[in-house]
Amino acid sequence: MPLLNTITTPYAEAFLQVAESRNEIEDVVAQSKSVLDLWNQSSDFSEAMSSPIIEIATKKAILEKIFSKEVTPSFLNLLKLLADRQRIGFLNFVLERLLELYREQRKIALASVTSAIALTEEQQTEILKTVQSVAGTDNLELDLKVDSSLIGGFVINVGSKVIDASLSGQVRRLGLALAKVS
Repeated sequence: MPLLNTITTPYAEAFLQVAESRNEIEDVVAQSKSVLDLWNQSSDFSEAMSSPIIEIATKKAILEKIFSKEVTPSFLNLLKLLADRQRIGFLNFVLERLLELYREQRKIALASVTSAIALTEEQQTEILKTVQSVAGTDNLELDLKVDSSLIGGFVINVGSKVIDASLSGQVRRLGLALAKVS
């Protein structure tokens, strides 16, 4: 088990047990995704929480102010516990581990879909059908991302399988093929 998992797994497992015992698991999973989005999109927030200069009491006050009306009380307790134990800088890793454990328990496959532009509902449905056949399961969660450097098309990652239907991937493969011919 990687070192980071030895730090994050106990928190994630314990919090999942608490959420399940309180019948809050679906709320907690949705809130975890929202908090992760905030963490990843706001460098000010993540840097402040990771900073050794900011006191624990200040971090807890910030967490209380931001999340008291947005998350369940048990989720807020997790945030405060991580601050108390000076682990709040690992919040993103704890939440990612929590989501991994949740998917493992419910046998949900995660498919990461990166497209050049935002996908319509119809496109998401078609891609979901493709990914379900690749993953071999109907129990699937899509993680949608946009990366304009793909130029066009999409890239799907399901476990160790990759489907690269992007324009940049086609150009790269064409370049490799031309290099072999020369």
